[in-house]
Amino acid sequence: MKNGLLFVFALLVLVAIAFAGGALFTVEQTERALVLRFGEPVAGRGLITEPGLHFKIPLIENVVTFDNRILDVESPALEVLAADNQRLEVDSFIRYRIADALKFYQSVTNVQGANNQLGSVLNSAVRRVLSEANQRQIVRDERAALMTKIKQQADAEARRFGVEVVDARIRRVDLPAQISEKVFGRMQTERQREAAEYRAQGAEQAQKITAKADRDVIVLKAEAQQKADQIKGEGDAERNRIFAEAFGKDPDFFAFYRSMQAYEAAFKPGETRFLVSPRSEFFRFFSAPEGNPASMADRAAPQPSQKR
Repeated sequence: MKNGLLFVFALLVLVAIAFAGGALFTVEQTERALVLRFGEPVAGRGLITEPGLHFKIPLIENVVTFDNRILDVESPALEVLAADNQRLEVDSFIRYRIADALKFYQSVTNVQGANNQLGSVLNSAVRRVLSEANQRQIVRDERAALMTKIKQQADAEARRFGVEVVDARIRRVDLPAQISEKVFGRMQTERQREAAEYRAQGAEQAQKITAKADRDVIVLKAEAQQKADQIKGEGDAERNRIFAEAFGKDPDFFAFYRSMQAYEAAFKPGETRFLVSPRSEFFRFFSAPEGNPASMADRAAPQPSQKR
């Protein structure tokens, strides 16, 4: 009898513990919870936004938790036709948070379902907004304003899912691969043409500089040669003047000096050989320092013998 009572008591304790465990749940700091009773929120405590330990009725009520932080949805590269008929590949994303947990749960159930729906919303908003702008506005001039319009349109559609779009961004805008290759080829050709033009201009400038330098060299050499000839002429004139003065003062010494220069120039080793009589006027200073040819002839003549 006692054993039966103990078993029943232990069973009741276990049921109480299980009941208490099923009745308590915890909400984290980054979460909000929705308490549902047969699929409908419980009046007065259906939405729990405060973190901590909370109570629910086991087996009757269930709890669904949602992330309270800002979430994001990225769109794959999307091809868009701009207003100027330019095809562009756009990479974009949005950030959102759950604003109405009940509507969120009833419309998309969870974050994965919301991401799928919001991806389509983002693509539609991007196509509508960018189709009204040209390439320059999208890439540079009005990019911030276009992102604001995308955010507004995406937020208006996302409200029916119980979410609020807090930001929308265009991460990258590129030309399609085939068009990019054509544009790159055209740019490369243009750069090669510009490079060839710059090289031609450089070669022309080099030729001008070289021609000017050669002309300057010729002019400088001509001026230097003219000045050298002038100086040399002035030197020769001065030399001749000095010689003339010296000749006027002492004609014999001048004749001796000129003969010595002629001997030096004529009797260089290895030069041309010539035959000339020793009694020639050219050698008049060899035997007679005074340069008198008559005295040379007298010395060369035989002396008459004296008779005893």
